[in-house]
Amino acid sequence: MLGRRLGGELQRLRVAAGLTQQQAAEYLSATATKVVKMESGWVPVRDPDIRALCQLYGVTDGKVLAGLLDIAKTDRERRKVRGWWEDRTLPNGQVGYIAMEDAALRNRQWQVALIPGLFQTAEYTRALGVADMFWDDPDQIEALVALRARRRQRLHGETPLQMHAVIWEAALRQVMGGPTVMRGQLEHLRELAELPNVHIQVLPFRAGGHAGAGGPFNILSFGEEGAVDVVHMDAPRAGAWVEDAERSAVFVDMFNALSRTAVSPYDSMQLIEGIAKGMSE
Repeated sequence: MLGRRLGGELQRLRVAAGLTQQQAAEYLSATATKVVKMESGWVPVRDPDIRALCQLYGVTDGKVLAGLLDIAKTDRERRKVRGWWEDRTLPNGQVGYIAMEDAALRNRQWQVALIPGLFQTAEYTRALGVADMFWDDPDQIEALVALRARRRQRLHGETPLQMHAVIWEAALRQVMGGPTVMRGQLEHLRELAELPNVHIQVLPFRAGGHAGAGGPFNILSFGEEGAVDVVHMDAPRAGAWVEDAERSAVFVDMFNALSRTAVSPYDSMQLIEGIAKGMSE
């Protein structure tokens, strides 16, 4: 995925410069096949090649070059490492997302109906599995619970994931697993909000219309802010990726608009506490 994102950006810059793959190859003293593989994400790309191509394509923005170098470095490192998830049986679409999440530095997430996966308690995740018509095996549900528990480790450690979530109020009021489970989940959100790398905002019903009506999405970043963003759009049993800079920038703008519309982190915690207290058995 990272290789495809990098290759797609290099291809976009080449096309914008009005050059062919053959011309790029000649500048690198390489074959056109090498450029094809680079732009397709089939092979890791060396920093000298990225610098040379950016010079050829007339790239003058240092941030663009830094972003390409960041994603190339992450891609090369990840190709060498066997991920903890590779020995597990995962639902369709989860392998790619978990691999990207594990490599990301920051996650900006908009959720409409569910608590973000990294924020879920075991009881909440288990209740989701029971309610899902596709999970009819208790062992599968427990495997899902264990998977979420392993993913939650990204919120801790020496280099924790920087997590900023905007959650629609509906996700907080949907009683998943009963009031006791839901109160425990809401209390867990309040505990997570105390972590320096976790930023939680609620978009309340009273806010009215908003930019996120089209559905939930995640923006994963791998370098400096705004330099390398890949977007994942959630869908039942699947998901879709947005890998080019122009389209991912639209989702960044959308998330920023949602964050401005949502209430502050402090007011969000007050709202979450009020919802938890109002739940009856």
